[in-house]
Amino acid sequence: MRRGKVNYDYTLLVALGLLIVMGLVILGSTGAYNGEIKFHDSLYYLKKQIFATALGVAGMFIVAGMDYHLWRHVALLGYVMAIILSLAVMFVGEEYNGSKRWLSLGPLSFQPSEFAKVAVILFLAAIITKNVKDIGKMRTLIKIMVSILPIVALVGASNLSTAIIILGIGVVLVFIASPKYGQFVVMGVMGIGFMTIFLALESYRLERLEIWRNPENFEKGYQTLQGLYAIGSGGLFGRGLGESVQKLGFVPEAQNDMIFSIVCEELGLFGAGFLLLLFLILIWRFFVIATHARDLFGALIASGAMAHMMLQVILNIAVVTNTIPNTGITLPFVSYGGTSVMFLLIEMGLVLSVSKVI
Repeated sequence: MRRGKVNYDYTLLVALGLLIVMGLVILGSTGAYNGEIKFHDSLYYLKKQIFATALGVAGMFIVAGMDYHLWRHVALLGYVMAIILSLAVMFVGEEYNGSKRWLSLGPLSFQPSEFAKVAVILFLAAIITKNVKDIGKMRTLIKIMVSILPIVALVGASNLSTAIIILGIGVVLVFIASPKYGQFVVMGVMGIGFMTIFLALESYRLERLEIWRNPENFEKGYQTLQGLYAIGSGGLFGRGLGESVQKLGFVPEAQNDMIFSIVCEELGLFGAGFLLLLFLILIWRFFVIATHARDLFGALIASGAMAHMMLQVILNIAVVTNTIPNTGITLPFVSYGGTSVMFLLIEMGLVLSVSKVI
């Protein structure tokens, strides 16, 4: 592509389009039963997701058409807003399924942790670019990582998985920018210590470890076991779209965190593999865009999106397959969640704005 010509990464756009369409089809199938039972409308979840997706796509192209350097000037403001919104969740947030993660705005609900992911990517890209000359010094790395600990702690109070993703984004971006790798051993030890203390502060977090090890011995392990049954019953080609048995109340809230198990049941190994292939193409294009970006700020935006997508997909599938303890993480563009899909698409717009000037 020629420099300066508005020409988006069309491979990314095609993969993203296929992922959005496939996600909506899967959600329509998976959410039909719960929608009918709870709201007397089998299309309830699908219609809300389509509305959020339409808003997100509009936001994506608006952001994609902007000069991404503009975000450097408001990155700090966005990060401060993320902190304020996360504080608001703690005091006036709405609780759903035992987790307080939402703010109500009239008839609409908003999940600030999704906004925080995008805000942190821009904030880190800006602060790393500003300190790039000293990035090889240990004190600079620590200063950058400490700067995101407030949002990690606030989000982690009710949403450990998102806190892990934000922390992971920080580590990946600092790692990419730093010319020295030995310092990351020290940072890794510090991170393990931080997570150990964080887990020990609440007994329910340690309980999750026991449920993970022996899900059949705990009532809360029911969702995990049913999800594994769904995966195992799908075989190579699945039962067929709409033919899932486990979504009929056996996998609780199947349209949310555990939706990948229904994908495996209905579409089998081949359908699940195709879905993962689309995610791999997205991650590959983020990497290509990052390596060909015209400056460090653009490279870090694309790298942050790559880290976010990679971590969230890996964590979701690891939870569904019981490879790691259940942390309550959604599958991008597939799980139900209006706030999630909107900010994911806006994040895609940021990456496209970097790609258009390659």
